[in-house]
Amino acid sequence: MEQQNFSYSDGGRSLYFKGRHAGDCVARAMAIALQLDYKTCYDELATANAEAGGKKTARDGLFRKTYEKVLNEHGWTWHPAPKFEGRKARYYDMPKGRLIMRMAKHVSALVDGEIHDTWDCSHKMVYGYFAKPNNTTENSDA
Repeated sequence: MEQQNFSYSDGGRSLYFKGRHAGDCVARAMAIALQLDYKTCYDELATANAEAGGKKTARDGLFRKTYEKVLNEHGWTWHPAPKFEGRKARYYDMPKGRLIMRMAKHVSALVDGEIHDTWDCSHKMVYGYFAKPNNTTENSDA
């Protein structure tokens, strides 16, 4: 059953940068889910992006392989979303715990079933999520 669990959070971006539309969803999600300082996450992702041949920035999108490498270095692993007949996986199908969900053209933090982001992306289908092993519990509502 769909729920509307959303909490506005910029992950700490407003402490360092002005403006609301930065294209930094990976840095925000990482700061929230890993409970790290936003600027630390931003700088780490920007460095990884530059090392991969991109610009030294964590804005306006990152390749999945770039942020996946950074998350793996923090001990987080990729999990495909559960499959359902007749519908796509959504945020409420994910396990409880601290997660980073990957959706079409967006990445968002999910903390115990509540989306933490700068906008309500609850309508988007979820491709899968990153989680630290032993940091989630199965969603009994799925």
